[in-house]
Amino acid sequence: MIDFLNRNVFQPHPELLVFLVVAFGFLLGKVRYRAIALGAVTGCLVAGLLLGAQFKVQIDDTVKNLFFIMFLFALGYRVGPQFFRGLKKDGLPQVVNAVIVCVTGLLVSWLFANLLGYGPGLGAGLMSGALTQSAAIGVAQDAIGTLPGLSPAEVKTQENLVAVGYAVTYPLGTILCAMLLANVLPRLYRRDLAKESAELAAELDAPDEGEGYYEVVLRAYSVQRPDLAGRSVADFEEQQKALGRRVYLTGIRRDGTVLEHDQSRVLRLGDTVAVSAIRGDLVEFDAVTHIGSEADDVTLLGYRTETLHVVVSEKAQLGRTVEEVRREPFMVGVYIDKLYRAGAVFPYRLSTKLERGDTLVLTGPERLVGPAGKALGKPVPTSFATDMVWVGLGIFLGGCIGIPALTAGGVPISLSTSGGGLIMGLVFGWIRGKYPTYGNVPPGAQWFMDTLGLCLFVAVVGINAGPGFTSGLSSAGWGLLLLGAVATVVPLLVGFLVGHYVQKIRFPILMGVLAGGQTTTAAIGAVNETSRSQIPTLGYTIPYAVGNVLLTVWGAVIVLLNH
Repeated sequence: MIDFLNRNVFQPHPELLVFLVVAFGFLLGKVRYRAIALGAVTGCLVAGLLLGAQFKVQIDDTVKNLFFIMFLFALGYRVGPQFFRGLKKDGLPQVVNAVIVCVTGLLVSWLFANLLGYGPGLGAGLMSGALTQSAAIGVAQDAIGTLPGLSPAEVKTQENLVAVGYAVTYPLGTILCAMLLANVLPRLYRRDLAKESAELAAELDAPDEGEGYYEVVLRAYSVQRPDLAGRSVADFEEQQKALGRRVYLTGIRRDGTVLEHDQSRVLRLGDTVAVSAIRGDLVEFDAVTHIGSEADDVTLLGYRTETLHVVVSEKAQLGRTVEEVRREPFMVGVYIDKLYRAGAVFPYRLSTKLERGDTLVLTGPERLVGPAGKALGKPVPTSFATDMVWVGLGIFLGGCIGIPALTAGGVPISLSTSGGGLIMGLVFGWIRGKYPTYGNVPPGAQWFMDTLGLCLFVAVVGINAGPGFTSGLSSAGWGLLLLGAVATVVPLLVGFLVGHYVQKIRFPILMGVLAGGQTTTAAIGAVNETSRSQIPTLGYTIPYAVGNVLLTVWGAVIVLLNH
């Protein structure tokens, strides 16, 4: 029987305490008010601090570093294609705004830490929490470990203060960011996010929320119109295409036999044809009038369908809009179900330009989806197996490039193994986007390395910092909370002023840009909820990729600035 009242109960088995912290952390992370949640990462840190203070267990740093470098590689791998894409001309305005937000956040945090003598630990914790970047914790702790002139005890104290500063400032930073972008700024400028998002959606040919925009309708009709007999399938479909309708003939039954699909096949009276179309186009077409009476042909309508993931890589398709691509002959009867960009579902519209590394989910008849996938890029069979050769080699190489260090004023400057893991993750993710047959890391494995890797890391950080949490908090003072709030708001206001008055970014998109630049997932959720639209997400992805990289690196920069 386990005696949980005994403070030494986990000393022989500290690994059990780690998983207990993770369990309670994920439970705390579900605490939610509207679109704002505490989040699993913060929940695990708070649970680690509380249980670590109770049971006073120290976890080996190797365990912590293992999870952290795995997380950073996964982070880089996920945002790599989007990060490099943002460096192109069309993404530069959003990149510039994200850089302004990140640099302002670093400068404000450094100014407060320097004026109040917080030191490298608390200064890094203030910045990490105020700018809601959990990854900066580990990078800052790595950097503290390389500082000259600190005894092992001082290093441990400063590392623990990173967790203290983050735990104090992160929750309020998340709430303030979400409130400022979703409520305060729109009201201050008398802007209706919902109305403007709807107007922008109409301008961009975006589907209305909740509508099955690409909902495929399949019907069977008997050919009874004499003017239709004698025409080929291709001729019929070209006529519909010229009228702006997507209506296709995907199957023909003649004299009781289902014929092989052939665009040149000529229709006859008495044929039964399978018609595939978007619902609105089929209603406009009025098939009963133009073809004949509807039939119930189970065999003809029951063809085998396929869902195929395709990574866009063909040069001929890059830069083309969804509207242009979907009207190509190879897309006959094939529909775009989803578009993934930077590892997340992207709310695309007809005018969305396809980028290298985008993943399209195509659906339709099995015989048509395969050729369409090859015309667009590289079909990627759904697989749950992770290419561990790719992952292991990437993390190893990243760690190797992070080890060498230069010195400036006696202070070693290096990427560190964790920083190297992030850089190599970006590179490997970019390579995967260009050559999608390599390095399969399915969503489940990405979640494990990304989310759970970070949560396990901060759980260990919390457990190790727990015994000194109360004393660290009392030495910092509750003024840390106020300074954190200012460090959260100022970068957002600077980014807003530049984006609104100088860059002239549309208001809903700008709210997404600011949320991405400060990497606050809860904020984009709150903005989307207020907008009743996914339109603000269009400004979120590129700044989110840039912000994740810069704010993570800032963890080491602020340590060096405050040393």
